[in-house]
Amino acid sequence: MEAASPDAASSLALPQPYLLFLGDVTEENYAKTAFGLADWAPELCVGEWSLGETGVSTGLPRLSAAQAASAGAKSLLIGVANLGGVLPESWQAALVDAMEAGLDIVSGLHVRLGDVPALAETARKTGRKLIDIRVPPAEIPVGNGRKRTGKRLLTVGTDCALGKKYTALAIHRAFQRKGIAADFRATGQTGIMIAGGGIPMDAVVSDFESGAAEMLSPDNTAAHWDVIEGQGSLFNPSYAAVSLGLLHGSQPDVFIVCHDPTRKKIIGLDGFALPSIAEVIDLTVQLGRLTNPDIRCAGVSLNTSRLSFDEAQALFASEAASLGLPVADPVRGGAPFETLVNNCLK
Repeated sequence: MEAASPDAASSLALPQPYLLFLGDVTEENYAKTAFGLADWAPELCVGEWSLGETGVSTGLPRLSAAQAASAGAKSLLIGVANLGGVLPESWQAALVDAMEAGLDIVSGLHVRLGDVPALAETARKTGRKLIDIRVPPAEIPVGNGRKRTGKRLLTVGTDCALGKKYTALAIHRAFQRKGIAADFRATGQTGIMIAGGGIPMDAVVSDFESGAAEMLSPDNTAAHWDVIEGQGSLFNPSYAAVSLGLLHGSQPDVFIVCHDPTRKKIIGLDGFALPSIAEVIDLTVQLGRLTNPDIRCAGVSLNTSRLSFDEAQALFASEAASLGLPVADPVRGGAPFETLVNNCLK
């Protein structure tokens, strides 16, 4: 898969290639950063490193920090996006080892690497860099809701970690193949690492969420599309505030609902059932009309990675008939995805 072009206004110079660090996570959903890099920017990755046999793997070669450095890696990239964005104490020794092996550390966690004494001291001794991705730009304006020129597409979800980034990247690539001027606008740490620029929306103070989204997708030519990576879910009690600010600031002309048909509960919150796709469509239109009265849903993106080909195709057909919208899996591609892309452009 090919990565998107960075946003020159917020581009990053990261030490590449990476050794992807999986820590000790045992659920793939929490290693979405590593999987995102492995899937969309494999040329930037030399291998992966985990603490023990966790059962989670991107499929890249398993290397130690020293082996990765010998293979040309420049940094250890923390490929985990856990609840709260914390850095467990059990990881610190591994990160110290990585710096002593000659690797910088790149992190998308909420905790600042330099605030961890063991890491700060090792960085000082070795001269290695501690690079935090989840740092928003300075002087973000308060959102004003002014209608901007150009076209915008936003991916929204029934929950977290089910395909909003992959969907946005796939649609961006499809637009480019059609000769349509388009930019992928990254709003989370993984997307920023893939694209080389963006704004980490969940690190922005709430009063400036919509302003950050306006800043991320400024005025453009009439035919230009910004394909904006969604965050969280309007139905997730933990992250709905980020989702709403991003929706208002993005003022999308089109949105795609992303859903995992095998998931029944909000991830990490078993007391909350997943909303239906129809509920997400209705609420997104209702709330999105505040800044774009013409907002519409162009279709549904299903994460069918746990289904067989035949099961997925049958589900696309049944959901499309029920919702009256194109339904596809952007990773599987094919005719259903082409129909979804074309509906975005109507």
